[in-house]
Amino acid sequence: MTGRTMAGEINEGSVPAYYREVYEAVRCRTDERVQVEVFQRLLQRTDLSKAVLGQIVEHVDSTDGFLSKLSLYKALALIALAQQGKQPSPKLLENCIQELPKPQLGEPKDLSSLRMQPTEEDVLTISQTLDRLLARDTVQVELIPEKKGLFLKHVEYQVTSQRYKISVYRRYSDFDVFHEVLLQRFAYRVVPALPPKRMLKGVLTSVSEREFIEGRRRGLCRFINLVARHPFFSEDELVKTFLTFNGSDVQTKLRDTYKKTGDEFMTNRIATQAKEYLPADIQTQFLTSRELIKNIHNSFQKLRDRAEKMAERSKENATDLLLFGRELSALGSDATSLPSLASSQSTWGTLRQSLKNLSVEFAVLSDKAAQQGRREEDDVVEKLNLFLDLLQSYRDLCERHEKGVLHEHQRALHKYGMMKRQMMSATVQPKEQASVEQLESRIVQQENAIQTMELRNYFSLFCLHQETQLIFSYLPITSHILGSFVNSQVQGHREMGQVWNELQPKLGCLFSGNNGLKPSI
Repeated sequence: MTGRTMAGEINEGSVPAYYREVYEAVRCRTDERVQVEVFQRLLQRTDLSKAVLGQIVEHVDSTDGFLSKLSLYKALALIALAQQGKQPSPKLLENCIQELPKPQLGEPKDLSSLRMQPTEEDVLTISQTLDRLLARDTVQVELIPEKKGLFLKHVEYQVTSQRYKISVYRRYSDFDVFHEVLLQRFAYRVVPALPPKRMLKGVLTSVSEREFIEGRRRGLCRFINLVARHPFFSEDELVKTFLTFNGSDVQTKLRDTYKKTGDEFMTNRIATQAKEYLPADIQTQFLTSRELIKNIHNSFQKLRDRAEKMAERSKENATDLLLFGRELSALGSDATSLPSLASSQSTWGTLRQSLKNLSVEFAVLSDKAAQQGRREEDDVVEKLNLFLDLLQSYRDLCERHEKGVLHEHQRALHKYGMMKRQMMSATVQPKEQASVEQLESRIVQQENAIQTMELRNYFSLFCLHQETQLIFSYLPITSHILGSFVNSQVQGHREMGQVWNELQPKLGCLFSGNNGLKPSI
């Protein structure tokens, strides 16, 4: 068989039978490619020097840890040339006009032992750490300043993905459609809820509306980050479209994208075999995990509530310090003359003049307290809310599984039972042949529907098992939250303490002796 090569590339249709046999012996059983690890083992059988093996590897392409079929054929030809004492180079291959040389690797059937036994492909396990999940993407959601208006309908967001290095502009309605199609595509996964849209009712004050818009922005930011970091969502075309599409109608684009793919059950390669991968005690595991996650959810809600109160107290402290300073300033600014009975004995007049300047220090203290409140809100409360959004979406998923998939299955079985009874009745009592055939056809259709529902039920359990693992992968976020909490307190107390320490000697100068002040230790 003659095999001409162009630029060192091999024509698959002209390779010797031996090449094909070697390929069949070492290729993945579930893939048409060859694992790099297997190829390296194959090289060890050649008895070639490390330097020569390095040259061969240099000329062979691999992607994501795999060689293609043609890459392996090229490697086999290079090995054969090297074993003949020739230079293993693409140039030499290019000039090969005779039959491609046969490498000395032994019987192909003996090479199958080199293949990595695919330890029963573990498709059920999600091997994700929190750090890997967080590294998938970070998405910023910011209000567009020039779009800030008096009415909620004008609110627009700039959405910036670190992964795709692009900014797009989205309205709440775009998020709403994205959430809708994402839930249709991934009905068996944890899809976080959106923050409420809330229509204007009556007259809102500018403060309450501002707070609502900011709260919604934070909620949208948490939503899109959870989605962009999900191991399955993050690689889906829907998410890429939402984060990168710059066209005029992203909503139509999202719906069209979903129509092209359908739901996950239709596209997942193991969906119809999900039952085979599930552990025998899947229901027990599900109930145990659900109860545990419910308790974790309740505890984190309490932690969030306390953290919110602490952040609110820091803001209130900021207001109180500012007002305290203003009152001191107002007291010092009082120009009312002292009565004669007090003027000879009191230093009030001198003190009063000095009090006016203290409002500056108290304004600084107020600012530090306000910064502390913002840190507690941004670094602690938001992280708690992020995890709570995920936990709530898991509980929503459990409910969808029980009230959706299982309920529909039960309804289908009930309907099937009724049809069977009608059929039995029809065989006992004379009926028109057409109506009996019609009933038989409906029963067959219902049997097919039940079979599909059963497959979907097992796939739903399969996904639920994976999503449970995802929740546990996120649990170490607890240490992130505690770290942020401790750091915010350390920084806040240090900054406040510094200002108080600077204020103390200034107060000492105002009073004779150390009235009102304890000496420093």
